[in-house]
Amino acid sequence: MLIKTRAELPSSEITPESLYVNRRAFMRAAIAAGAGAALAGPGSALAAADDPMRNVWPITDAAKSPFSTTEKQNSFEDITHYNNFYEFGMDKGDPGRYAGKLTVRPWTVKIDGQVAKPGAYQIEDLLKFPLEERVYRMRCVEAWSMVIPWIGFPLGDLLKKVEPTSKAKFVAFETLRRPGEMPGQNEASLQWPYVEGLRLDEAMHPLAILAVGLYGKTLLTPNGAPLRLVVPWKYGFKGIKSIVRISLVEKQPPTSWNLSNAREYGFYSNVNPTVDHPRWTQARERRIGEFFRRETLMFNGYGDQVASLYTGMDLKKNY
Repeated sequence: MLIKTRAELPSSEITPESLYVNRRAFMRAAIAAGAGAALAGPGSALAAADDPMRNVWPITDAAKSPFSTTEKQNSFEDITHYNNFYEFGMDKGDPGRYAGKLTVRPWTVKIDGQVAKPGAYQIEDLLKFPLEERVYRMRCVEAWSMVIPWIGFPLGDLLKKVEPTSKAKFVAFETLRRPGEMPGQNEASLQWPYVEGLRLDEAMHPLAILAVGLYGKTLLTPNGAPLRLVVPWKYGFKGIKSIVRISLVEKQPPTSWNLSNAREYGFYSNVNPTVDHPRWTQARERRIGEFFRRETLMFNGYGDQVASLYTGMDLKKNY
């Protein structure tokens, strides 16, 4: 979707200490989740076994990111009931109907490949992993959909901690495969598990975040709990959900929609209104909750921040 951005961010707005909180905000949520803390209302331990709110806890004090848009965010109902999470079905209502059955504790994320510090990390360890690094709220525009108030930390902060080697050129991601809880994986709509990838410099950009929450709470299962990728200048299917593996690799990794239909879905999948999808125009779009269409912005409106990543590239060929 669209966003108005400033030509550049003044240095006074980039990473001032006062804008951020440390890992304690994530730790409070992680400890509560690991202990099975019972909360009144949403997230209660008394919630039904298939209620996506049953494993949700507050995240407090996360500070505003300097990259946040001022555009009006979509409602909690929109964000949690209109999703692409193909492991639960191809209909946008399927995640809301079926994802509540997904078990998100315990949860392990394997980090491997061309890194000096590979390992298998429990989600609680990953929430501690940024150490003094920054945790913040970033309200961002999701391409062709809605404005979402994510809570997360830069993917690059985590990658720095595991120390990529000189051979690392790309980052590959993999989603959980658990067809007993993810009914869409019983269909042949895509190859499972779902996989995605970024170039390493894309992954290191501060706009690429690992989200662990939205709307002041930990992620709901329809939105990719407990850990998902957010890359706001790309189309939404790049935002892989329920991540169980992050690999740093030498060669461009496969991606699920490119494997399914390379003619329509390229590796980069940058928002580009000048390149039509073979079956529809991408020059105009409709945000959820709006009646009229609006012009699609290059890089989803984040061009001032990310266009330099693609200097000299043919963005029609490398779609």
